[in-house]
Amino acid sequence: MIDVYSWPTPNGHKVHIMLEECALPYCVHAIDIGAGDQFAPEFLQISPNNRIPAIVDPDGPDGQPISIFESGAILLYLAGKSGRFMPHDERGRWQVMQWLMFQMGGVGPMLGQAHHFRVYAPEKIDYGIQRYTNEARRLYGVMDRQIASSGAYIAGSDYSIADIAIFPWLRGWERQGIDWADYPALKTWFDRVAERPAVQRGVEVLADRRKPVRTAAEMEVLFGQTQYQRR
Repeated sequence: MIDVYSWPTPNGHKVHIMLEECALPYCVHAIDIGAGDQFAPEFLQISPNNRIPAIVDPDGPDGQPISIFESGAILLYLAGKSGRFMPHDERGRWQVMQWLMFQMGGVGPMLGQAHHFRVYAPEKIDYGIQRYTNEARRLYGVMDRQIASSGAYIAGSDYSIADIAIFPWLRGWERQGIDWADYPALKTWFDRVAERPAVQRGVEVLADRRKPVRTAAEMEVLFGQTQYQRR
């Protein structure tokens, strides 16, 4: 059974969805990032960047336990372990890989910044709000054009880890300043993915534990100097 150390965020939900899609047995361990669980020494042993999610698979590639951090790496690992959601042909694999990297390098960081400046920042900074809202809209446009030209899914006609990686980040579209009317092809894709039973199960993992960031202490843990202490 795979141990999953996670929290109900878009990056956490990527892995929850993948595990549900692959029907791999797993046990989830809540890492409350508002309470600072991500800085615990035992968690840093498996996730040295103090970020969720991370996994420990007792049955690694050589039959020995393996721990993996970074959600994109975890998706690749689980795709290899299960033989699912990654094409077997080389051209198809690279098509999926580039859109996975697009999510890791663009969609996640930029939409995360849009969330921060639009929702969480203690000061409403117009420059930050405009910059990252505009970047969110640009990225949605890239994905809308890709879906319109590629077919049913991000990397082509088949559902893949690229779709699993991107979908959870788009669930916060309202907080990103997005109007779905501007991205009709992407909205059709979004609804198609949202209808998958494994996706519905995946986004419910730990959902009852998530709550709005309310206190100054939580804000400090998430966005303050606690992040920058040497460990």
